[in-house]
Amino acid sequence: MRFTPQFLDELRARLSVSEVVGKRVKLKKAGREWKGLSPFQQEKTPSFYVNDQKGFYHDFSSGKHGDIINFVMETDGLPFAEAVERLANMAGLPLPAVTPNAAREEQRRRSLHDVMDLAAKYFAETLASRVGAKARGYLADRAISPATQLQFRLGYASPDRFALKEHLGKLGISADDMVETGLLVAGNDIPVPYDRFRDRVMFPITDLRGRVIAFGGRALEKDVPAKYLNSPETPLFHKGDNLYNHQTARKATHDGASLIVVEGYVDVIAMVTAGFAGAVAPLGTALTESQLTLLWKMADEPILCFDGDRAGQKAAYRAADLALPFLAPGKSLRFALLPEGQDPDDLVRSGGRGAMEEVIAAARPLADMLWSRELEGGNFATPERRAALEARIKELSNGIRDEVVRRYYRDDFVERLQRTFAPEGGRGGFGGRGNFRPGQGGRPFQPRGGGGANRFGAQGFGGGRRGAPGPTLLPSGPYQAASPQLAASPIMRGQRGAISRREALILQCLINHPWLLHDHLEEVAALEIAHPEAHKLRAAIIGAFVNDHYHSPDPEEQAEKMRGDLAIGGFSQVLQRVEGAITTAAVWGAREGAARDDVLATWHQLVALHRQWHSLLRELKDAELALGEDPSEANLAWLRDVKARMAEVDGTEALIEGFGELSGRVQKSV
Repeated sequence: MRFTPQFLDELRARLSVSEVVGKRVKLKKAGREWKGLSPFQQEKTPSFYVNDQKGFYHDFSSGKHGDIINFVMETDGLPFAEAVERLANMAGLPLPAVTPNAAREEQRRRSLHDVMDLAAKYFAETLASRVGAKARGYLADRAISPATQLQFRLGYASPDRFALKEHLGKLGISADDMVETGLLVAGNDIPVPYDRFRDRVMFPITDLRGRVIAFGGRALEKDVPAKYLNSPETPLFHKGDNLYNHQTARKATHDGASLIVVEGYVDVIAMVTAGFAGAVAPLGTALTESQLTLLWKMADEPILCFDGDRAGQKAAYRAADLALPFLAPGKSLRFALLPEGQDPDDLVRSGGRGAMEEVIAAARPLADMLWSRELEGGNFATPERRAALEARIKELSNGIRDEVVRRYYRDDFVERLQRTFAPEGGRGGFGGRGNFRPGQGGRPFQPRGGGGANRFGAQGFGGGRRGAPGPTLLPSGPYQAASPQLAASPIMRGQRGAISRREALILQCLINHPWLLHDHLEEVAALEIAHPEAHKLRAAIIGAFVNDHYHSPDPEEQAEKMRGDLAIGGFSQVLQRVEGAITTAAVWGAREGAARDDVLATWHQLVALHRQWHSLLRELKDAELALGEDPSEANLAWLRDVKARMAEVDGTEALIEGFGELSGRVQKSV
């Protein structure tokens, strides 16, 4: 569904940002704005601001920024269209119909959804009636409580051939609608359509908006042709494009739960009951490409949990083969295999949540599953057999479409082959001759450059393409040189260097706008200030404020008094050094006389960047120590990554210069 700019503008006009955000965040009035704790990450000091006049929120701790639509998309994990529809319902704003045909189609789908909802209610009522006693007994045997039955809207289809048809007919539902939704079986050779589901426990299948689109029915008799029967393909339901419990799992995974894929309806219910709210299941088929896409929209590495028998292992291998071509940086699968003879429902009922947590914790990466399959039951005593294994492994990795992931899989498999078949110091792999010598004395191959597992979980960090030089390793021995960032930082320079620009800006904000300390005193006291003179000046600023709370309503008078108090305390020269460290006059929010909103925006951005910088400094030190102990490619990559993120912080700091419109800064035309 498309929404016109006029419709979206009206939606934003009807709902204030604070009204929408206030349903998720406890907001407190702060001048012309609202403030609260970030809904996107944990924090103790509020850095999340809402401005109703400008129609946006800004989270200084995470950098997230947007309007009411962005907020609903971020916090509830919804796509754009669903976020707009939810807000439109909240505002009482009718959704527009793009075209007459689209309007008719939407109306038709709504009528079919109504049919399915009536059917679900009828099945639930039948389960609760005298006729449903046998089904209630089955659910009790599976430890599915009445409360859980209500949660999943479980029901029962009676053995009567026309029970549902007659019930819906009395409510004015036509037989054609029942046939179109798959509730009745019809055909040229069937004179009278009849109920598809009979004598079955019914599991409603819903879409992402919670609307019933299909059913799964579990037979209660043993001699029926199909133990489980699903709705057929309908205008509402395409089984390869949906997941059982999708709506609930999407919200749970967005809130931090693990995404776990199990095989059946009862398994999902058992997992959710045990506390694994992010459990889903495919709908009567092996995992499809569309379902895989749905999973990756919810989590980067879904965990596929299969039964511990041979069939479960085969299902895991099929899923691995399906996913392989579509792997992307950060997007993969993990596999958890249950004890043989048990499914998730069995394990949860016998061992509780703890038993399932152990299985989930032992989930294996996709590469491990593929490697295990290729070696399973194999005999690699001859060079020819090892060469055949290498060829199969190469073919597997070549099936990955993403170039970067494909290269890392090639490197990983090379390493596995070398460790398995080559003696210490031996060579092999896709870039070599293809013959692997058996290890001597059972010693595994040890890659050059350290050999121990690094923080990336691998022995090395990739050898690159065939014929391309690998990354240059640092010389062995302790790594002595400090990085340019660390060497130039105030922590390393100590008192000999100048005060850093960021610390100078923080101090200048406090000197020119002492009123900040009314709401941010604890935050100021907790900041890491590296330069000794800046550290002392910060203490003097706090001391002056605590002794005389600066009650004057005039901000300029407050600034003048602060400068006077600091001069009396002997900080005149330090004040000059602070001003000298600020090499640009474009940071309007730190200047005397700046508008309150500009000061607040500048302050929150400065503090967020300052904290991030110090966190990166600590990580940089860890990375340099790790590289000194193990000069491997992985640790070198870690060091480079930290430096790159520090450079990003430096770039982000320039955004502070964009604040100041309210203070009179003239915007340049683009």
